[in-house]
Amino acid sequence: MKNIFRKRTPLFLCTLFLCIFLPAILLCSHCFDRALFHKITSAYVQSSLEHDALSLHFVMAYPNLQGIHLKDAALPVYSKEASEASAASRQKFLSVLSFLDSKKLNEEERYTYDLLCDRLALDLEESDFSYYEEPLSPTSGMQSELLLLFAEYPFYTADDVETYLSLLQSVPDYVQGLLSYESEKSAAGLFMEKEDAKKSAQQCREILTKEALSSGTHFLQTTFSSRLASLLQKGLLTAKQQSQYEAQNQSLLSKSVLPAWQSLADGLEQLSDTGRTRGGLSQKPDGRQYYAWLVKESTGSSLSMDQLYLLLQKQFQKTYKEMKQTLTTYQELTGGTPDLAPVNDGFPLSDPTAILEDLQNRMQQDFPALSDLTAQTVQWDAGLEAYSSPAFYMIPPIDALMQNTIRINRSSTADGIELYTTLAHEGYPGHLYQTVYSSLVCDTQTLPIRKLFSYGGYVEGWAYYTERISYEYAAQVLAEAEGSLGSSYPAALLCTLLAQQRDLQINLFCLLDLSLHYYGAEESELLRSLESFGLSQEQSERVYDYLRTAPAVYLKYYVGYLEMNALKKRAELQWSDNFSLLRFHRFVLEAGPSDFENLTKRLKQTAAKTG
Repeated sequence: MKNIFRKRTPLFLCTLFLCIFLPAILLCSHCFDRALFHKITSAYVQSSLEHDALSLHFVMAYPNLQGIHLKDAALPVYSKEASEASAASRQKFLSVLSFLDSKKLNEEERYTYDLLCDRLALDLEESDFSYYEEPLSPTSGMQSELLLLFAEYPFYTADDVETYLSLLQSVPDYVQGLLSYESEKSAAGLFMEKEDAKKSAQQCREILTKEALSSGTHFLQTTFSSRLASLLQKGLLTAKQQSQYEAQNQSLLSKSVLPAWQSLADGLEQLSDTGRTRGGLSQKPDGRQYYAWLVKESTGSSLSMDQLYLLLQKQFQKTYKEMKQTLTTYQELTGGTPDLAPVNDGFPLSDPTAILEDLQNRMQQDFPALSDLTAQTVQWDAGLEAYSSPAFYMIPPIDALMQNTIRINRSSTADGIELYTTLAHEGYPGHLYQTVYSSLVCDTQTLPIRKLFSYGGYVEGWAYYTERISYEYAAQVLAEAEGSLGSSYPAALLCTLLAQQRDLQINLFCLLDLSLHYYGAEESELLRSLESFGLSQEQSERVYDYLRTAPAVYLKYYVGYLEMNALKKRAELQWSDNFSLLRFHRFVLEAGPSDFENLTKRLKQTAAKTG
């Protein structure tokens, strides 16, 4: 799963607080203390969110209780001036932080301080690449993501419904901002390929139609009604209000959102012939530099592109040798070739709730306890399946951490070990467990500001790291179902084989991602590599298009996983006889989402504390 917020969604950042605090910082040495750090970080959170109703609602369920009051219930609209103002605000905030003496902060505050300084500096580098981001990519653009966010927008009170309807009303302005950005991209010679623009336009026309709205079957109607019904059941809404809101939603979808999506499609089609380059980012001016920045931002790794490529190659060779050994062992035991049917079709667990309970039980020995943590699994609305991932964990607001939901797309998630490992990735001990545990143990005073910055390599690296562990759990499930470890040993080998196959595939995709976007490989080269791996021509072309339009996404998962493993090896060496998986996992979770350079520094500091 990916973070539901696009990191570079424009935010209207208020900088007034900088004018207030900066003179005080210069004049009063006693202000260089913990109280000031909390004051300026809280002010930054407030200024970042008070004009961004969508982000605010997903970060905090009850922002008023946190002292944050929404000033504009509208979507943030892109403009060149607003983008420049946002960068200026980050620069000013970084300057304010530089006046603080971090030695006066406690350990956790200092860690947050270091993360903020490094992340703000990295984000500011993006201003050198103004038009390289593609918010309307046919792979995962806002033409579908925004509507999915609307479908998942939770209603805690009737006021939330009012805000939601105001957001719908602001959609035309938001779309106009997107088209302005795309026009500026076009003028800079950086517009997307013609076929990509046509695909994105087609998605605009297909995801929201007049026919669906007229029949009342669109997911923005059905999900809205179900959320209202929940408020009604809780006594937070009257039947009259429910009816009025239903009518307003229908009107806004028909008169504001639908025309906006049609204009977005028209605009993309009008610009479709202006794309000047084909292939990966390496074909664009400064594209290789942007890609290197994007990889660092999305993975949290400080390794260079050459170092990453070499690391991936070595890991591929290592995994390939291990898989050959697994196959040899299986053949020696059974005298035949692997048959994956018992692992998939005959897997004992199929109910999502039972799977999550099983995972919670099996992880207890190696992961810190987290009591009273529950989750509900919900299938996607049928209208959403075509646009959603196989499974999706909704990150809860920081003030409603125990409201956890995992969405399952049964049209693209098979039963058996695939469902088991997917729920491990999204649930326990993956995203859900990591999110809640880290949020509960991190300093509650500094947590809100850390929520503003995403660390995809840490988050997805952890999820894939725990997914790999879940293949071992799956082998245990099969062993117990067989009744004796000896008779199920080949099944355990099959679980290992499946994990190794998945590892090789994702590793290959990462290598090809680097080859395409950094080293300038041609389409034909990548297609040959994919077909030699066993993919059909159609599958290979589909993967190539994904890699081309979603640069660095696979790296976020797999490089994050490799960095997590490297961190574990450092911990084993540093802690020696005191190492345990439980201690390592607690260390990673208590640090919270971070880049790996700062995680490594934090690990080294544990040695100093223990002598």
